[in-house]
Amino acid sequence: MAIESKTPFGEIKISKEAVASVVGETIKECYGVVGLTSREGGMRDTINNLLGATEYIKGIYCHEKKEKGLSDSYEIDVYIIVAYGLKITEVVTGVQQRLSYELKKVFGTSFNDINVFVQDIKKI
Repeated sequence: MAIESKTPFGEIKISKEAVASVVGETIKECYGVVGLTSREGGMRDTINNLLGATEYIKGIYCHEKKEKGLSDSYEIDVYIIVAYGLKITEVVTGVQQRLSYELKKVFGTSFNDINVFVQDIKKI
């Protein structure tokens, strides 16, 4: 799925990989986030497999939201590992706010839902 928008100058299509790249780089800078992880795999795989820059697409899922009356409504699911000893709600709220700002700034499209799933807590 690509994010599509129409302007007076033509169509714009943004790939999932482009969204994943922006989201991944933004999340790396967020306070309390150790890294991204994939939603597939068991707990053992989750702990050992922090995603690198080329694999962000595995931990970020962007899809169009199907609701009546909403056009161009997109949703992002992000799977993260949080640092031990921090308040999870504060880390997740910070990630959501930062992603909302960055995605609007970079793509000019608002994402109605940014779902952050904490897959693990890791002591660093």
